[in-house]
Amino acid sequence: MSVAAVAAAALAVLPGVLLGSAPAAMADASAAPDSPRAYQPLDGDGQCTFPAPSVKQTPWSLQRVLLNQLWQSTQGKGVKVAVIDSGVDVKNPQLTLAVDVSHSVDLVDPKGNGTTDPVGHGTEVAGIIAARPVSSTGFVGLAPQATIISIRQAGEDGTGTIPNLIKALHDAVAAGAKVINISQDAPAGTPELQAAITAAVHADVVVIASAGNDGADGKSRTTFPGGYPGVLAVGASDRNNERASFSQAGDFVGVAAPGVDMLSTVPGGGQCVDNGTSFAAPFVAGVAALIRAKHPSWTAPEVIAQIEQTAQRTTSLGHNAFVGWGVVDPVRALTDDEKKVETPTPDPGVLKGRDRVVPAALTFGDTAKQRQKRTAAYVVSGMAVVLLLITGTTIALRDRRRRT
Repeated sequence: MSVAAVAAAALAVLPGVLLGSAPAAMADASAAPDSPRAYQPLDGDGQCTFPAPSVKQTPWSLQRVLLNQLWQSTQGKGVKVAVIDSGVDVKNPQLTLAVDVSHSVDLVDPKGNGTTDPVGHGTEVAGIIAARPVSSTGFVGLAPQATIISIRQAGEDGTGTIPNLIKALHDAVAAGAKVINISQDAPAGTPELQAAITAAVHADVVVIASAGNDGADGKSRTTFPGGYPGVLAVGASDRNNERASFSQAGDFVGVAAPGVDMLSTVPGGGQCVDNGTSFAAPFVAGVAALIRAKHPSWTAPEVIAQIEQTAQRTTSLGHNAFVGWGVVDPVRALTDDEKKVETPTPDPGVLKGRDRVVPAALTFGDTAKQRQKRTAAYVVSGMAVVLLLITGTTIALRDRRRRT
């Protein structure tokens, strides 16, 4: 494991600092929201080490997905997904052929091209989206034929600046990305950042951002860029389809996706387990890539509406601040697609009036009419038996007299 990664993991437990350099982050904590030096911390917990051995098992987040059904129409071929992060290490065999090196960019190192990752975060994010299958592991990306454009804007301390994020958004659009994944957040945005997001949305790009990991207190907050109009903000869910304890709650959350014990690729090779809304966002980005490949004519808002509409509801009331419209359902998003969805709607509730199903009255015995019918049946049956007995006895006595 690199020195930078060790430092990042250690700093991840400090209050107010998430995978960031303590002096830099603390010095900038009081910066104005529109300060060009404002930081965008990455949203993972930074506990992965790398390189790592290959994990043979299929991770839980994929065990619940019928991949053959998911991929019956497409595996994301032809769709470019921009990963704005800490870089994507192409030395991992599952990502070597997944990254478009010619369009990848390094905004931190002028000599780089975005294909190195000293933090490990971006490599994990890219793997969840488009890792190629290999025989040594049961892990694979949700869109294993999609193309990753790596735009490195976070340094070795695991933080990036607002200006770099803005430039990364412009670079992603210019490179032809149809989906952009941003697994980082800040408590406030800037007019310039909002303008860059708006430009990407107007360019018909599906912009997906993590909601953040500061939700342990359960209070609702809005983070950015996830809180901007047109962005699909993703919270983290656990194995029970409930909000992960750390996942930020807020009305801006669109959907939730697996973000606990997430297995993915790491620099140098192998896989590692990590936690965070950072890894829920690319799960959704992979689904978005599949939808865009299957339905190239659908607009970005229609792709987002499809993901939200087909999510597994946690309540019949519809949207809530904890998991948005529900937990993303990849297979349903790709198969329940006969018609486009403009906006998501709550599941039908209890019907009223003529359409309402009225249950029958609960009774603990027969009604009087039922008892009369049953009694009459008993009487008729009894009389028939008596007649049979009388007839049989008469015939038997007659036969006996004849023999005598």
